[in-house]
Amino acid sequence: MAATNTSDASPRVPSDGLRGFWALIAVQFQGAFSDNALKWLVSFLVLEAAFSKEERDLWFVLVVPLLFAVPFLLFSIPGGYLADKFSKRTVTIGTKLFELLVMGLATFALARNRLDLAGVALFLACTQGAIFGPTKYGLLPELLPITRLSWGNGIIELTTLLAAIMAALAGGFLAQTFHGRQIWSGVVFLVLTILGLLTSLGISKLPAADPARRFDWNWPRELFRETRRIGRDPILTAAVTANTFFWFLGSLLLLNIVLYATDTLRIDETHSSYLLAGLSLGIGVGSFVAGFVSGRKIEIGMVLPGLAGIFAMAALLSSPGLSYTAVLILLAMLGMAGGFFVVPVNALIQQRPRPEEKGRTIAVANLLSFVGVALQPLAQFAMIRLGHPDPSRVFLIAAAMTLLMGVILARMMPDLWPQALDWTRLRPRATL
Repeated sequence: MAATNTSDASPRVPSDGLRGFWALIAVQFQGAFSDNALKWLVSFLVLEAAFSKEERDLWFVLVVPLLFAVPFLLFSIPGGYLADKFSKRTVTIGTKLFELLVMGLATFALARNRLDLAGVALFLACTQGAIFGPTKYGLLPELLPITRLSWGNGIIELTTLLAAIMAALAGGFLAQTFHGRQIWSGVVFLVLTILGLLTSLGISKLPAADPARRFDWNWPRELFRETRRIGRDPILTAAVTANTFFWFLGSLLLLNIVLYATDTLRIDETHSSYLLAGLSLGIGVGSFVAGFVSGRKIEIGMVLPGLAGIFAMAALLSSPGLSYTAVLILLAMLGMAGGFFVVPVNALIQQRPRPEEKGRTIAVANLLSFVGVALQPLAQFAMIRLGHPDPSRVFLIAAAMTLLMGVILARMMPDLWPQALDWTRLRPRATL
């Protein structure tokens, strides 16, 4: 793999790119918070509803998670088209206007206690997020020089995960505080969306990457064509593969943490949520640190050490007799290792394609990542019906899969192992 100099700034970085970047971070934080808070609010309302156990399991375990995940499978490709065809600033503002309409529907549904309409609003809110995804990540290399791309990815991963953690807490707070008068929860979502819309106006004005691009209504053909194009670049293929694995493993671990907390540690929901927050916050902190220590380059030497950290922590979590504190620490360390793994992977996905292809490439990467996310509720619902292996064993399975992925990535990118040695030994090293 030939090394590529990163000292050259992106040719399209505007003079106010850094200001536009922070506006993007604020918009992304608000969107991630609102989507996740609405998901958790609907989930808590389902638990409070007078459903039978079978109906509750159907909604809580299967329906609500699928309403959250399926839009990313359906609308990531159209989102990539919009990100290439139009100015990404324009697409961002358009998605916030759409979100305003969606939150209006959510407010009506919550005021009338219509969980079915609230589910529709959740689906549409996630549709907005799916369309915005390629634009969000495609904006980074247009707003920042390549020398700050890893740093920017660290910031966006940290703030997104912080938004998700805060949203989980906010969903429970809204459900309890506005019990019986959920219209006020809708008002909160509307106010947040208006703030996000106003903030989106601060994103730098940018030209369209590929204004001549035409939309292909045959989405499977578009996906197949773009996947083949990605496959012609071995480094990009490895990065997309690694990103897909990261999201699959994350979904598997989040599910298993809940089961481990209930079946093995015998703790309540509050302490279980702390474990989930520990993993998520670890990923966020690890992403921020990884972006910072990458300096002015995309440091792919962190990929294999990141995987090694995930492998070690997952293997330790399979040990019997661990205390709650030990599990919390191990999960936080696992998350930090995940941050070191995913930051250079995301930066590669954003940097490798040509400018006019970034949106569609990121769209395919988003879609493939959410294939794993969407399989999680299906697997969880099936496990409820068929039983579940010991959660400690699942951690061991996750460790084995991580080891296998390390071998696969090292074969796909022969320079990955030498660069990992360079990075861990702090020797002068080639950069991308």
